[in-house]
Amino acid sequence: MKKALLDILVCPVTKTPLVLNEAGTELISKVGGMAYPIRDGIPVLLETEARTLTTEERLDESKK
Repeated sequence: MKKALLDILVCPVTKTPLVLNEAGTELISKVGGMAYPIRDGIPVLLETEARTLTTEERLDESKK
């Protein structure tokens, strides 16, 4: 995902910045505790398509 696009994308729920996960397959909302999928290179920023981060994932994100 291009950095310019990542810089302007925000979580549709919390309106906070999103972070690309290490695998490059999801955009993470640290504040919202949600992960939005990237399908065929296109971010799917729909709350209904997002998954809730696990407790372990939330703890890992808070350490970064």
